[in-house]
Amino acid sequence: MTESALVQEYFRCFENTWTDGTPADSVRFVVLDSETTGLDPRKDRIITIGAVVVLNNEICLDDSFDALLQVDVNTSAVTVHGITREESAQGLDEPEAIGQFLAYLKDGVIVGHHIAHDVQCFNAAYERHFGFEMRNRSLDTMALTLHLERDGAFAGEEPISQFSLDALCERFGVVPHDRHTAPGDAFLTAQVFLRLLRLAARQGRTTLGQVAQPFEPDAG
Repeated sequence: MTESALVQEYFRCFENTWTDGTPADSVRFVVLDSETTGLDPRKDRIITIGAVVVLNNEICLDDSFDALLQVDVNTSAVTVHGITREESAQGLDEPEAIGQFLAYLKDGVIVGHHIAHDVQCFNAAYERHFGFEMRNRSLDTMALTLHLERDGAFAGEEPISQFSLDALCERFGVVPHDRHTAPGDAFLTAQVFLRLLRLAARQGRTTLGQVAQPFEPDAG
């Protein structure tokens, strides 16, 4: 498929897509994690992509995505993700990798822990190579967790004071295996997200709009 055909197909996915009223259990959630060369989306680059779908309250292991990208330099982030420039040489170049991911993503609702950074990095890459930013909605697992705490879903438990993926894994009894790899963190986040969706349903949050609502701290 040519680049223009790929982009046109992606845009067509949004002609009839999810709305705020769509039941959450019928949405194709794409749980995403990426490792990057740093924290500045304008200059840093994606080095690995990992994603897995959650649909109908299940993790769909047969609907997943994994890619290693080539990078030009080693940065201090190597101490986190462990992938060197030399190891990345066997990976895809950035346009090919994000093109493949776009075909996989379609109109899926992107889910991630502190997902804003990932979205910004992907948008910068798509803007660089394809001239547009993603149209997908996104949902932050931390925001949903804080909404549920405010709703009273964690009554009797200690207030949330740690906001890392490790802290959520501990709260929900998810063993943090394969941390700081994109596929590993995507799978861990998907497990946490399933638990959040079940809690959300008990609190009456059953639609996409209700589970994807941005979190605003109480004033004062």
